[in-house]
Amino acid sequence: MSKIFIIGLPRTGTTSISVALLEMGLKVAHTAFTKKAFEMADAISDAPCFSDYVHLDALFPNAKFIYLTRDMAKWVPSMTMLLEKMAPHLEPKTGKFNPILKRSFHHTFSLTFPLTEDELINCYLRHEQAVFSYFKGRNDFISIDISESGSLLKIKQFLGLKAQGETDFPKLNVGRNVASWQEYKHPNKINSNLAGPEHRKYFDYLLTEHS
Repeated sequence: MSKIFIIGLPRTGTTSISVALLEMGLKVAHTAFTKKAFEMADAISDAPCFSDYVHLDALFPNAKFIYLTRDMAKWVPSMTMLLEKMAPHLEPKTGKFNPILKRSFHHTFSLTFPLTEDELINCYLRHEQAVFSYFKGRNDFISIDISESGSLLKIKQFLGLKAQGETDFPKLNVGRNVASWQEYKHPNKINSNLAGPEHRKYFDYLLTEHS
């Protein structure tokens, strides 16, 4: 199977789609920070996919890309809540988060947090415009809102998977819950920091201002 990259921003349903793909029998990493994690997973969501899709497209030429949209009135407060929790750990020098995750957030959002509502909206729209421009006219890309009826069925059809079973996505990470992925037990989950022959090395590419 071709690699599947979920390139919607956080709080657009990345956990819900990751769980749905697990239930379809795929190996899934919700965030991946090593080459080995990317190698072992069939599908990877969240950071750094939403910031690195151009480079991942070059590294995995047969990959499929899924962009997640969400109503702005729901996404902004949800993202504000998430960044309030994450901000101390995103500090470049003192933050405890993985350097790849920090780099991904800083590249897509800002070098400093928190962000105002207008700043978040601008980040969302800038990212969406860049994604749509890059993938324009391609058949290996789909944009979807997982809250819409039949959205899971569309994903199954896009991926060439059997359309039996559920046609809508599970609702996870609702409200202030941001830990559903860690709590969800499944044998197909891939560790974000999985070590390989090069230990926990990531890819060698560098992000530029416009990549």
